Amino acid sequence: MNSKTISNGILRALAVIAGVIIALWFIYKIQAVIVYVGIAGVISLLGRPIVKLLRDRFKFHNMLAVIITMLLFFATMVGLVSLFIPLIMEQGHNLSLLDINALQSNVERLYLEVINHFGLNTEDVAASLKESTLMSKLNFSAIPDFLNSIITGFGSFSLGLFSVLFISFFFLKDSKMFTSNLIMLFPKSQEGRLKKSFSEINDLLSRYFGGLLLQLIILFTIYSIVLLIFGIDNAVVIASLCALLNVIPYVGPIISAFLIVLLTMSSNVGQDFSEVILPKTIYVMIGFIIAQLVDNFFSQPFIFSKSVKSHPLEIFIVIIIAGLLSGVVGLIVAIPVYTALKVVAKEFLSEYRIVKRLTRGL
Repeated sequence: MNSKTISNGILRALAVIAGVIIALWFIYKIQAVIVYVGIAGVISLLGRPIVKLLRDRFKFHNMLAVIITMLLFFATMVGLVSLFIPLIMEQGHNLSLLDINALQSNVERLYLEVINHFGLNTEDVAASLKESTLMSKLNFSAIPDFLNSIITGFGSFSLGLFSVLFISFFFLKDSKMFTSNLIMLFPKSQEGRLKKSFSEINDLLSRYFGGLLLQLIILFTIYSIVLLIFGIDNAVVIASLCALLNVIPYVGPIISAFLIVLLTMSSNVGQDFSEVILPKTIYVMIGFIIAQLVDNFFSQPFIFSKSVKSHPLEIFIVIIIAGLLSGVVGLIVAIPVYTALKVVAKEFLSEYRIVKRLTRGL
């Protein structure tokens, strides 16, 4: 091996490294577009069964079926916005005018009432609370700032919404456009197997996201009923937020439980702790537990067995690994990505026993 060959090898390696760095930099710069395309892909997966129903069962033209489907999605989004935005703006306005010192004193009072109710030494707790300066370390002023930043961010949200709907329209109208262009990146000899894989992935993910939507609707309904029965302020907003958090596997329900307890107790500050706050919080938590039981024993088994066709233990391990590698985003995308990889592995690596074992239900 002469010096010229070594030099060429080094130059090629440097070119590859530079190309990878440029590609990663480019992906970082257009990450918003990638997110829009991903969300549009989910919407198209949810809308494809509706388009197919209108086109095949009711004999609508493909364009008309797509337009009707997009109008349904748009009407749903407008309904959600018209329902939640006024409540969020009102809450944000109230908190922006709130006396932060009063809020801090209410939280401290609620904390001391909890300690007193359970028979702990109030003086010791108060002293330790003062020494630890726990409450002083909590930045209560960040609460209204956070909500106000959400409100001011709706301008960019509207642009993102338009982009997502626009991309979704063409995904539904030309459903084979994306897969056809992707297939062109691979050798022609693999075209048949790739088309089969993409078709199966679309079918599985359509059922998965449809089941996930049903899961969120069930949780939202139960949460709303429980919170409305006990007169919790902004019950619908809290229920929707807690239901959406359930999209994050395992971690989401824990955050939802903490959030629903905190908001239930804080909405009744000033009332008797033993007779009002604690009983109401317990009843709300019972409703929350019932919702989680329904989700764990009905919704999730339905989604995993009927859509992604994976064992719960298998899903658990995949989610944990994805969470360790990519955090919250990994938790959310773990199941769809794993399902797609299983389909591809079944088609191209079926000679391996481990692949046969993992994909035997597909």
